[in-house]
Amino acid sequence: MRARLSFRHGVHPPEHKELTAGVPVRRMPYPEEIVLPLRQHTGKPARPLVEPGDRVERGDKIGEADGFVSVPIHASSAGTVKEIGLWPHPDGSMAEAIRITVDAFSPQIPRPRIIPHWDGLTPDQVVKAVQRAGVVGLGGAAFPTHVKLLPPDDVVVDTLIVNGAECEPYLTTDHRVMTEYPERVQFGIRIMMHTLGVERAIIGVEKNKPDAIETLERTLPDDLDVTVQGLTVKYPQGYEKMLIHALTGRDVPPGKLPMHVGVVVQNVASLACIAEVFETGLPLIERVVTVTGPGLRRPSNLIVPVGAKIRDVLEFCGGLLDEATEIVFGGPMMGGSQPDVDAPIIKSTTGIVVLTKKESRPRRTYPCIKCGHCLDACPVFLNPSLLGILAQAGRFEEMEEADLATCMLCGCCSYVCPSNIPLSQMFALAKAGAQRRKQQAA
Repeated sequence: MRARLSFRHGVHPPEHKELTAGVPVRRMPYPEEIVLPLRQHTGKPARPLVEPGDRVERGDKIGEADGFVSVPIHASSAGTVKEIGLWPHPDGSMAEAIRITVDAFSPQIPRPRIIPHWDGLTPDQVVKAVQRAGVVGLGGAAFPTHVKLLPPDDVVVDTLIVNGAECEPYLTTDHRVMTEYPERVQFGIRIMMHTLGVERAIIGVEKNKPDAIETLERTLPDDLDVTVQGLTVKYPQGYEKMLIHALTGRDVPPGKLPMHVGVVVQNVASLACIAEVFETGLPLIERVVTVTGPGLRRPSNLIVPVGAKIRDVLEFCGGLLDEATEIVFGGPMMGGSQPDVDAPIIKSTTGIVVLTKKESRPRRTYPCIKCGHCLDACPVFLNPSLLGILAQAGRFEEMEEADLATCMLCGCCSYVCPSNIPLSQMFALAKAGAQRRKQQAA
């Protein structure tokens, strides 16, 4: 099917990427303490393997995967386990976490480890190596990467799609990875194509990143069918279903996964992480994070150890301006406001955005005027107005009948609503309630 290079509906929020798009990645110093939640990924949280008082080195496994859809947690710095207990989580809850007092005088050199040679491994062995390294999707969803590498036997995958769209405003994490570490991205693609047994890969990048497109095209492998495709700049172009439709013309049916239409989608930063695992043997213990926004003194792209607290990251970036009013994890469309600056960076943290009163929307809401803007914006063709009315009335079972499960919480409806109704947030609460009811019924 002929690719459209875009999708129907969606919105065009201001990009605001100029603050960090041209800022090279640099490494943040280790803070005095790191906090590692055991729940940093989709699936079951990890189980702790250490106790207070234990000494750990950088890269040591401190949490074991609890099942197939789970990954281990590793110490991102050398130090001593201080406590295991509840700590503020970026999702707003309190979650079990391992606190480590960082050794200020450690050279942070990890223990020697065997680096597996990827092309001599079977697909199952690659999958196990990726799971042992704790690799998850770094685009925000944090789905365990090894699960995508092992589709069911009755599913035929013919295409790997590499997600370099990064359509969320302010964020430039993937942009800098593509421009500064293109060889790692290409190496990760090679490993994933080998493991999946596919012969074609497409890298999708929005056209507002011409330097990334040029760099990736220049480093394409000669012996693989890998192409780079510029995409229409539109939100949410980086969502899996939108990206698949834009690049292949295939539509993922409701309730199905990309693999059911012969596609696996992987974020560029995740592929670079896979490459690093097979280059150094190190697990996922740090990541590139965009720290930006008009309320921040020195917007930056940083390599941050997983577990660093918000306050330490912001302090390294010069601190907040007096006008700062809100701190958002992720971008402003799908991200969540942070009430506690002691919450840590986790594996899925793509960025920290500091907004001022000028950028924050007014809190007052008004009744729905049935304008239909949300219907025109919804990329999965739902009726957000109806879902919002049902949510306000507490008719959650009817919301499920109206295809609530199809909603991807992209925030397009909230963005265009002239009544300032927090539709996406209401749907997120309804989804959480639906999940709890299913668990109780099981």
